[in-house]
Amino acid sequence: QVQLVESGGGLVQAGGSLRLSCAASGRTFSTYTMAWFRQAPGKEREFAAAIRWSGDSTFYADSVKGRFTISRDNAKSTVYLQMNSLKPEDTAVYHCAANPRDVYTFSVASSAQYDYWGQGTQVTVSS
Repeated sequence: QVQLVESGGGLVQAGGSLRLSCAASGRTFSTYTMAWFRQAPGKEREFAAAIRWSGDSTFYADSVKGRFTISRDNAKSTVYLQMNSLKPEDTAVYHCAANPRDVYTFSVASSAQYDYWGQGTQVTVSS
């Protein structure tokens, strides 16, 4: 079992930055693929970014590429999402997710592929 707890959300003006954190429990965090998804009101949950267990491969949705950076610290069992140049359309609840398989064995952008989820942290970007 893996438990995930997100933090770092808040209210920020357009063009600003936020850094989200997701702390994981469990001894096998370092072997898991980790990802961030987001869900805006009235919309389906959508993929934002994913990172391989080793940190050497990352994946991004086109909508966040070049603005968001996913990273991880396996020693701290934590995954991060650095969000820069935020836009009002980035407003959503951001969830981290975990999958015990390697990134090259499943579709990282599919929310159905992830076994564990955090409760989410709200990000609101004002114009």
